[in-house]
Amino acid sequence: MPTIFRRDGFRFYFFSNEGDPREPAHIHVPRGAEEAKIWLEPEVAVAESFGLNAKALNALSRIVEDERAFQLRAWHDHFG
Repeated sequence: MPTIFRRDGFRFYFFSNEGDPREPAHIHVPRGAEEAKIWLEPEVAVAESFGLNAKALNALSRIVEDERAFQLRAWHDHFG
């Protein structure tokens, strides 16, 4: 599970085996017992979340949006 980066207590990563067929580009983001899965394509959107309130999800979505190009590059570099 490559960690892409960390910010504000969140760890941004994806699994090396993202299914077959592979799902669209997305990032997993845990913080303690909380976690979210966020789509990077076709646009940034929360796929699912556990334990994160609306304020935390909004902050997390802003971080993902700000770093989207970097995360997509990492995804495509990893998966080819």
